[in-house]
Amino acid sequence: MVHNLSIDHSLVSNWVAELRNVQVQQDRLRFRRNLERIAEVMGYEISKGLATEVVTITTPMGTADCKMLKEQPVLATILRAGLAMHNGLLSYFDRADNAFLSAYRKHHADGTFEISLEYMSCPQIEGRVVILSDPMLATGSSLVKAIQYLKEVGNIKELHIVCAIACSVGIDFVQKAEPNAIIWCGAIDEELTAKGYIVPGLGDAGDLAYGSKMQQ
Repeated sequence: MVHNLSIDHSLVSNWVAELRNVQVQQDRLRFRRNLERIAEVMGYEISKGLATEVVTITTPMGTADCKMLKEQPVLATILRAGLAMHNGLLSYFDRADNAFLSAYRKHHADGTFEISLEYMSCPQIEGRVVILSDPMLATGSSLVKAIQYLKEVGNIKELHIVCAIACSVGIDFVQKAEPNAIIWCGAIDEELTAKGYIVPGLGDAGDLAYGSKMQQ
């Protein structure tokens, strides 16, 4: 299942437009905040489908029966580009457990690359809802590898993938590997370059949010 939040006009499509804009991209704070806001909206939408329970709350005037989340999700993200969206989700699921993975593209001299995953910090995820954030779903290779690492820790009850922009090629790749995953994206682009970059996309989300890095 894929949810494209730009199909119907909303504030999400405004924020996606700003993420793409080369002039607005000069403001790193605004770029990170737009990623956070997109993730916040997606977190709210995801919360509508999560299990709840009725809890009796004491107020100054009596008691009220209120619906609350039955259990907290695990928020997982891929360092470093996913941090801004992770913060957006965490501002809504403020009691969630958190997982961090260090998947990245390891480039070779011939122009090819492989996905390297050298670190993971993860809570107990057996039988839990996991929300995995990464701003760009390009080839889908890093997401699939991250999911495979997470599943080695425990069986995931329900998997949500949150991204700002996705490529249809990457969506297909993820769906073949994880057919039960629910994908949430701010926009979907059709083109992917030979080097695995989304067109028109927005560039390198990690660099735009946190500054350029040395190539490995």
